[in-house]
Amino acid sequence: MTPAEGAADGFTDGELGDRLTAQLEFLLEIDRLKLIERRSFVTDASRRENSAEHSWHLAMLALVLSEHARDGVDIARVVAMVLVHDIVEIDAGDVFVYADEAAHAAKLERETLAAERIFDLLPRDQVPIFRALWDEYEAGATDDARFAAALDRLQPLLLNIAAGGATWREHGITADRVVERNALIGDGAPALWDRARELIRDAVEQGIVDPGPPGSDAATASGT
Repeated sequence: MTPAEGAADGFTDGELGDRLTAQLEFLLEIDRLKLIERRSFVTDASRRENSAEHSWHLAMLALVLSEHARDGVDIARVVAMVLVHDIVEIDAGDVFVYADEAAHAAKLERETLAAERIFDLLPRDQVPIFRALWDEYEAGATDDARFAAALDRLQPLLLNIAAGGATWREHGITADRVVERNALIGDGAPALWDRARELIRDAVEQGIVDPGPPGSDAATASGT
């Protein structure tokens, strides 16, 4: 179920007023996502993108790249999922995808607490709808969630290449680590992962990202 499909009716005028107040409070709260800075730069490398921009871009990726999803994927649900999944960063902040496992474990704990606080601002019937989308994305057990996660990895990869590898160079990220961290794109969209691997190989050849240790996947593909 998408949030739009979960819209309730049968409320009294007073209940509708309280409901609208809660909805507006939630909508104003999530505007704070515009304040959360990510590691990725925008395409001209003039500044970093924020998490709200990232979520919008993912929604557009879902619409434009829908034909590359597995059969049966519900693109409307994917769009809802990618718009919802990073709202928790308002409280938890953004964690760099190349951070260590301990950082990612702590991230999940912080984000779960954030989900409880932020989604609970909604009217009581909408809370489980939005929370279910977030939980499904985090679990990654459905084709919808896997496609959403694939887009979430593809988007910063595209930005990094367009920005001349700015984030990768800043943090000393080599192509072998890019391949390792982004391989889950193949779980949700094999065709997109095939193209992503080509783009990584091209980035190595163009000097946008260092290949990594000799014998690594990226180094071998680039002939180093």
